[in-house]
Amino acid sequence: MFNLYTLRPLRHFALVSFSILFTLLNAPLSMADALLVKHGIAMHGDLNYASDFKHFQYVNPQAPKGGTVKHSALGTFDSFNNFIIKGNPADGLGLIYDSLLARALDEPFSLYGLVAESLEVPSDRSWIIFNLRSDAQFSDGHPLTAEDVVFSFEILRSKGAPFYKAYYADITKVEALSPKRVKFTFKNNQNRELALIVGEVPILPKHYWEERDFQKPSLDIPIGSGPYLIDSYEAGRSVSYKRNKDYWAKNLPTRIGYFNFDFQIYDYYRDNTVAMEAFKAGEYDFRQENSSKRWATSYTGSAFEDGKIIVQEIEHQNPTGMQAFVLNTRREKFSDPRVRQALALAFDFEWTNKNIFYSAYKRTHSFFSNSEMAATSLPSKAELEILEPIRDQVPTEVFTQVYRAPETRGDGKIYKELRQAKRLLQQAGWSFKEGKLINKSDGQPLKIEMLLYSPAFERVVAPFIRNLERLGVQSNIRLIDVSQYISRLRSYDFDVIVGSFGQSSSPGNEQRDYWHSSGADAEGSRNLIGVKNPAVDYLVEQLIQAPDREQLVLRTRALDRVLQWNHYVIPQYHINKYRVAYWNKLQMPATHPKYDLGFNTWWIKPTEDK
Repeated sequence: MFNLYTLRPLRHFALVSFSILFTLLNAPLSMADALLVKHGIAMHGDLNYASDFKHFQYVNPQAPKGGTVKHSALGTFDSFNNFIIKGNPADGLGLIYDSLLARALDEPFSLYGLVAESLEVPSDRSWIIFNLRSDAQFSDGHPLTAEDVVFSFEILRSKGAPFYKAYYADITKVEALSPKRVKFTFKNNQNRELALIVGEVPILPKHYWEERDFQKPSLDIPIGSGPYLIDSYEAGRSVSYKRNKDYWAKNLPTRIGYFNFDFQIYDYYRDNTVAMEAFKAGEYDFRQENSSKRWATSYTGSAFEDGKIIVQEIEHQNPTGMQAFVLNTRREKFSDPRVRQALALAFDFEWTNKNIFYSAYKRTHSFFSNSEMAATSLPSKAELEILEPIRDQVPTEVFTQVYRAPETRGDGKIYKELRQAKRLLQQAGWSFKEGKLINKSDGQPLKIEMLLYSPAFERVVAPFIRNLERLGVQSNIRLIDVSQYISRLRSYDFDVIVGSFGQSSSPGNEQRDYWHSSGADAEGSRNLIGVKNPAVDYLVEQLIQAPDREQLVLRTRALDRVLQWNHYVIPQYHINKYRVAYWNKLQMPATHPKYDLGFNTWWIKPTEDK
C-alpha cells in the first residue's frame, strides 16, 4: 500500500497501488497520458501544499487539546438531519461528518485528501476516482467504504433538499469499483468544478440510514465519521458535541491542529439581545457580531475593560456576496423591473449608514462584491464575446453603463430620487390617487409586507418604509419566529425579506441554485427571488463550464451585470472583516487563514481549562 504523502509522478510505478496500475495499463494511451494521480485538487492552477506536507500553515500543530467551548444559537431545533427541508436542524452538525476531501482555508478553492487517500482524474475532469483510506471508519467502528459514498449521493439527490439535486445535476453515475474505490462520471467535461464538489459532500453511513426514513425530521442521534459525536441534548435548547478521542483521521495532515476542544456546546436563545447579555455574563465563550450598532455600543463593561473579553476585527479576502432586500418576483406587483428599480430609489443607504450603522459599512453594488469577479467597469472585449449571444435578451445598460446602486447625500432629503421613482412607477402602469399608489389595470393599491425574524432589523426597515410611504406604497413589518420564517421562505410566502447570497472565491454550481429557472418553483431552493430568465440560465451554465480562472472571472462578471441591471434586489451593504469577541480563555493561531475565520483551529489555554 502506498502512502499518499510520499506519492511522486506516475513514472515511479513502484509507489502506485496495483489498482491504479491496472487502470492505466488497460486504458487507451490518450487517457493514460492525461491521467493524474494526486493528493489533492485545485479548481484552477497548482496546489500550494506538496504531497508530503505535514499540516496547513495557518494551524498550530502543537495546540493543546481539552476544555469546553460554548456557542450561542438563535431560535430552536427539532432535528439532527440537516440534509432535508423539513424540520429545524441543530447547529454544529457538520462536526460529526467527514468528506472525501478537506478544504485548505488559505487557498481560493483547493482540496486535499481526507477520507480519500488519493484521487485519479483526467485532464478534462470528465470523471474522477477516489481511493479511500483503509482505516476510514464511522464512529461506531463500521468501515467507511465506497458503498457508503454511493449511497450518500443517491439518497441526497433523491430524498434530500432540492439544493442537492440541482448542485449535482451533472453527475451521471456514481459507482463502487471496489470496497475502497469509487468513481464519479460526469455528463460532460464542461463542469470542471464538479470534480471538487463531490469531494466536499458529507459521507453518510449506509448501514444506519437504509432502514430509516431519511425525509423525516428526527432527534435520533446519527452516526458519522467526523471529529465529534453528539454527546447530549435538551430538545430545542442545547446540544453538546464531544470530541471523539478515537477519531480515525486525527493524525492526518488535513486534521493536525484542528478540533482542539473536548466539547463544543450550542445553547439556544430567543433573540440576539438576550444572547448578548448572556455573553457578557459568561454563559458562552465566542461571538461573531453582525450588527454594527451592537458592535459600537454593546461591547462595554468591566469584562471588556479588564481584558477578560477580547474584541477584535480580523480582515479576510472572501467575496462578501450580496445582502439585500430580496423582492419575490413571483408576485405580480414585482414582475416589472421598473417597479423594482423604483423601490430601490427609496432606500437611503447613506443616511442609514451614518445614523444607524456608525458609518461601519460599504454600499454593495455587486453580487460578487469584494472580489475580482465584481462588474465594476464597462465590459472588456473578451467579456463582450460572452454577452453577445444574449444581447437581445438583456437590458441595454449591460453593454453601455456600469451599475451602481442608488446613492444619496445622506441628509435624508431624497426628493430627486423619489421623483425619479415616481416616473418609473408611472411608466410601469401605476398612478397616484389620494396619496396612494394604484395599479391602473385593476385599481389595487401597492402593498408590501417586510418579513423579518429579528427585531434588530426593524430599525433598518423602518426608515425605508417611511420613504416608501412617501411614494404612496402601503408598507408594514411582519415579525415572526425563526421556525415560521424558515417555513415561509421554503414555500416563497413573502413579499420582501432581508436575504443574502454568499459567494466564494471560486463560484460554480451553487449559482444554478441561486439564479437558474429550474429552481424558481422548487420548494426549498435558494432561488428566493424567483428568477426565470433565459439569459441568466445561459450565463450560469457558461460560468459552471469555465475552462480556466480567466474565463471564470469574465463569465462571473457577465452574470453579475445581467443580475444587476434586472434590479432583482435592493442592495444593502457589506464589510470585509470578521468582528469577533471571545473570553480570554480562548486562543487562536498566529497566522489567520485568508478565506475563513478558522474557528476550529482555536484552542483553550491550558491554564484556563480547570
